Amino acid sequence: QVQLKESGGGLVQDGGSLRLSCEASVRPFNNYAMAWFRQTPGKEREFVASVRGNGATPDYADSVKGRFAISRVNAGNTMYLHMNSLKPEDTARYYCAARFLSPSKVASAYLNWGQGTQVTVTS
Repeated sequence: QVQLKESGGGLVQDGGSLRLSCEASVRPFNNYAMAWFRQTPGKEREFVASVRGNGATPDYADSVKGRFAISRVNAGNTMYLHMNSLKPEDTARYYCAARFLSPSKVASAYLNWGQGTQVTVTS
């Protein structure tokens, strides 16, 4: 069973930065595409970023392009989301997800999810 655990969320001011981490129990880690999604109350889970197992071809939602960067360290079974120039509209619970081989922008394509970490950006 794949286990994913997010960390690094918190309270930050408008324009600030945070780095989220996702530790994965899956083996081998590089066989899995990884992604970040976010969700606010009453809304559907929204794609943020994804990366292939080898770290290639990161993909981003238009709303975060140029501000967020996804990366992974396969030797450490960890994925990251570096968030810069944060805005109040980035406030959400952020979830990491794993999918065998190919990434997807669709939440329902992922079977494996973490519990999420809350990011709150104040104006």
